[in-house]
Amino acid sequence: MQPSLEKLKKYFSLERQTGFNDQAIIGGLGKILDAWTAEARNEGVSEDIIEAVSARLRDYHALTPQGRADSLKGLWRRIESLEGPSTPEPLSQPAQESASVEAAEAAALPPSAPPAAPASPGGDVKSVPPKRERPAPQRPSASKPAISDSVPGAKVSGTPAALNASLTVLSGVGPRHATTLAKLGLHTLGDMLYFFPRRYDDYSQLKPISRLFYGEQVTVIGMVQSVTARPVRGGKMQITETILSDGTGALRITFFNQPWLTNRLKEGMSISVSGKIEQYLGRLVMNNPEWEPIEVESLHTNRIVPVYPLTADITQKWLRRQMNQVVTFWSPRVADPLPQSVKVSAGLNDLGTALIQAHFPDSQAQLKSARERLAFDEIFYLQMGVLRQKRDWQSATARVFAVDDSWLSARVAALPYELTGAQNKVIGHMRDDLKAGRPMNRLLQGDVGSGKTIVAALAVAIINHSGAQAAIMAPTSILAEQHYRSFQSLLTNDSGENGYLRPEQVRLLIGDTAASDRKEILDGLAGGDVKVLIGTHALIEEPVQFRDLQLTVIDEQHRFGVEQRAALRSKGTNPHLLVMTATPIPRSLALTLYGDLDLSVMDEMPAGRQPVATHLLTPRERERAYSLIRSQVANGRQVFIVYPLIEEGEKSEQKAAVEEHDRLQKEIFPSLRLGLLHGRMRPDEKDAVMAQFRDGRYDLLVSTTVIEVGVDVPNATVMLIEGANRFGLAQLHQLRGRVGRGGGESFCMLIPDHEDAVENERLQAMAGTTDGFVLAELDLKQRGPGEFLGTRQAGYASTLKMASLSDVALIEKARDQAQQLFAADPELKAPEHALLSEAVQRFWGGGKGDVS
Repeated sequence: MQPSLEKLKKYFSLERQTGFNDQAIIGGLGKILDAWTAEARNEGVSEDIIEAVSARLRDYHALTPQGRADSLKGLWRRIESLEGPSTPEPLSQPAQESASVEAAEAAALPPSAPPAAPASPGGDVKSVPPKRERPAPQRPSASKPAISDSVPGAKVSGTPAALNASLTVLSGVGPRHATTLAKLGLHTLGDMLYFFPRRYDDYSQLKPISRLFYGEQVTVIGMVQSVTARPVRGGKMQITETILSDGTGALRITFFNQPWLTNRLKEGMSISVSGKIEQYLGRLVMNNPEWEPIEVESLHTNRIVPVYPLTADITQKWLRRQMNQVVTFWSPRVADPLPQSVKVSAGLNDLGTALIQAHFPDSQAQLKSARERLAFDEIFYLQMGVLRQKRDWQSATARVFAVDDSWLSARVAALPYELTGAQNKVIGHMRDDLKAGRPMNRLLQGDVGSGKTIVAALAVAIINHSGAQAAIMAPTSILAEQHYRSFQSLLTNDSGENGYLRPEQVRLLIGDTAASDRKEILDGLAGGDVKVLIGTHALIEEPVQFRDLQLTVIDEQHRFGVEQRAALRSKGTNPHLLVMTATPIPRSLALTLYGDLDLSVMDEMPAGRQPVATHLLTPRERERAYSLIRSQVANGRQVFIVYPLIEEGEKSEQKAAVEEHDRLQKEIFPSLRLGLLHGRMRPDEKDAVMAQFRDGRYDLLVSTTVIEVGVDVPNATVMLIEGANRFGLAQLHQLRGRVGRGGGESFCMLIPDHEDAVENERLQAMAGTTDGFVLAELDLKQRGPGEFLGTRQAGYASTLKMASLSDVALIEKARDQAQQLFAADPELKAPEHALLSEAVQRFWGGGKGDVS
């Protein structure tokens, strides 16, 4: 018999023991329906049984005790006729299993306290404490509750299916309120458990009024001495003033536009207020504090108070009350998917405790432990999925491509310059991958100008040597054109002899490709004559069909989504994969997000490449930068000037590319040719401007960060970055890499918005090192992982809510635990890992992921 029917038998036994007085479940037996039907459907109980139970229990409360007994007996006989007999019969003999009201209540819906006065989420009901009894929740508005993926263990753990119930089961939450909460991503009770506070206000330190100081955030308990209200601003605003005394002194409390408080705050009432101490006319005051009568459970004051994200028509206090009733009731009932061995080894709390303490912590230490447990879960699940993807990839078969040393030596010798040690090392990695018999799956990290393109071209040459095809996808048309010229130079000669391709066998496919050329390219691909195709998203369009695609190269891979990368790989059968990025990714982040990829790092610059001289200037020193620009342009060089925003309206303090382009042209460089490039231009417009700058038709290019990726303008020697404090160090390093690509001396000048000592110290690191990985590590510590994520996070179900990808110690601990468990049970087939298997699947969105 399914667990839901066993549970129903317990309810019926309890009802018999209590004399059929409809008290087996608080609120009445009919209140189990929404949760029970959801659970029964999940278990596959027949709809005939579900309908019969719903019909009998819906009106159960209206029957006499004898009528209730007859109804339940008849219902159980109906269940047995459809399901088969079950012993013992719950209504004719004592139940064999011990059952209690408390046990049955645990499977019912959460306790909820109705508002003492009519109030919407936008109103504050402050003076009436929540009741301690547990009234019956409202029935969900929909017959079938929404399904949520946020709660682990829904199938095998016994976690109550009621967590999938709609929020309308909560007292005070109707369809309109549920629609509002849905804007916060809250659809079910389970969603609420994982809707964590965005910050916490610590009001746990009480102070007497006589010891208060200006600027403190405190909680004060006292007695109301007086309450007065008066209109201000011609009656447009109402001020309510209360004098609070605790025996050591008096404090004036001011509330704005809350006239109803004159009826709720009474002289002699003891209250607790929490807020910031301010000053008015030389006296300490507190404006618009949180407050509660001191006899109620302190959800808003006298504790560490959670502060949740809000949306329109929802107040913090109203949402906090709803969260409290759900979290305190349901957290202990959520089964823990993490194996006990992992929890002990990693020193972690159990999940129920962590959920409660993450929402309503008893202390800062408890909050820290709770957040560590929940963050560990996220990294652990992420690592388990990454390890699974790597295993799946390695278990696939791929064609073997091997070349002898003499062939490779001849190709390397024909290159225009000598390879660096880092380049030779990466080529060795790729040779091993291509002859291993399984698909290469390699991430190539190389600093700007480190020579990634040549390495990729040699991998393509190895594939072409056996007659197979390769595809290279770039994020922009101009970068694709740049690769096209490079690959034509490195892979072809006019005769197509000595292992080289003919020029017509390396083609470019972008949005602007003429229809006649496009047909010729498509025919050549399908026939196998075109061996290398370079392009943008046009490569993944339906008409593009390869005869024998065996290698896909994705440049600046974080610019592409999961579906785009998968679409390109699907053009072949288990093709080898090389993804490249010029963004230095800290090792901890690379192991976490890209653990399914084999990692190669090119951290050595080609010989003769001079470092870009980097200088931090104050806003008052801007004219020095302009003088350098004029002198460089006079010597035939070109200049980038980068701004953080497009138009002034976005944030008035920041320089904006559009307005500054006009000012620079009219006032600063009237005799020079200035181009303008920003992200709101159409792709063809951006490509045209960039091509004109590359061809020397502009002296200066005023731009936003759209020039960050891959553009090669060898004649550019100056990079001026305005509002430099708005950028991360990794992004500044990328921008700096746009100059100095043609040899000779080059310059990068950083001008922050203000002369801020802390910001200037951070930016000074740019002048102190040209090592992108050093800067990336600093960025990770100072600004978090956002600089490096790109669209990679689309590979898992949701963004990390608790984990910080800058917490290297936690990442290493979770990764180590995941590797140990994966080595012992990669399929998670062991019975004790059943919950974990579900949780990992749910975290990764039902198994959808991406290897790149």
